[in-house]
Amino acid sequence: MAHILVTGATGFIATHCIVKLIERGHSVRGTARSTSRATALNMILSDYTEKSIEVPLIAADLSRDAGWEEAVEGVDAILHVASPIPASLPRDADELIKPARDGALRLLRAAKTAGVDRVVMTSSMAAVAYGWGDNLPNLLTEQHWSNPENLKDNTAYTRSKTIAERAAWDYVASEGEGLKLTTINPSAVLGPVMGGDFSASLEIVTQLMSGKLPAVPKFGFHVVDVRDVAEAHILALEKDISIGQRYLVADDFLWMAELAEILRDAFPDHPKKIPSGQLPSWLVRILSLVNPPLRQLVPELGKKRIVSSEKARSELGWTPISAREAAIASAESLIAHNLI
Repeated sequence: MAHILVTGATGFIATHCIVKLIERGHSVRGTARSTSRATALNMILSDYTEKSIEVPLIAADLSRDAGWEEAVEGVDAILHVASPIPASLPRDADELIKPARDGALRLLRAAKTAGVDRVVMTSSMAAVAYGWGDNLPNLLTEQHWSNPENLKDNTAYTRSKTIAERAAWDYVASEGEGLKLTTINPSAVLGPVMGGDFSASLEIVTQLMSGKLPAVPKFGFHVVDVRDVAEAHILALEKDISIGQRYLVADDFLWMAELAEILRDAFPDHPKKIPSGQLPSWLVRILSLVNPPLRQLVPELGKKRIVSSEKARSELGWTPISAREAAIASAESLIAHNLI
């Protein structure tokens, strides 16, 4: 049994990490921007697991120094999951980049000062697959890095994930001697929600099932279930082979039309129309002006970024839930929580 800090504890991935840690017998402390969220968090965790869970929260914000020293005190390891993930893109990219980068560095500095040497950090496929332009490799692995300077092939979010992960590795190499870092790089994260605080990835499902789209754009993505993302974090924490390594975690690539078909087949009586036609890309660009979640899709229209999760499978023993099951679990839980 170990005492583990989970940052951003109220978030979509973090709540599933907490559940898996507790199932394995660990004790957990969390961070959130406000401790006022503790009661709601523990109710959500308890309802999901059907047993009483009490996770204490420390107030710590990615953009401020306060709280991080207290958060890391006395823990054995850290899952750094906290990161800004917007439902719509900000006008100023630094609104995402600065808290993602500076928050990671605040956490790592606090860990080093406190003598906590083991950190598993949530990064993203975004730190691997973007900024390549016309030179996009046919298959992307952990050896690849996104180029955040190519603004035509990035969003503020994808840039933030690359810059934050690079900053973490650079800190460990230059100042963080003794820190044992691993990064987990998931693709689009679907799967069951526990409440209203969930990944922006799930906007894909809510858009399809809300009746807002008359048809689907030519947009595709690898899918990974949130439960498998959490499992990858825990496996990395448990296995020394992961120290100093990055791990892409993803299941199949789906075009949005394929995801819509999965949802239509699984929910034939859904009261809102799940689209079956395909939107011309020029029309998506126009609709994005009045539908903010669509704006993040515009740079991706027609692109197929393919990644390999072979390293996670072979080194960590990671076996993912299918993309289909993740999509259906997303929709079922969104419906159950009256979120669509």
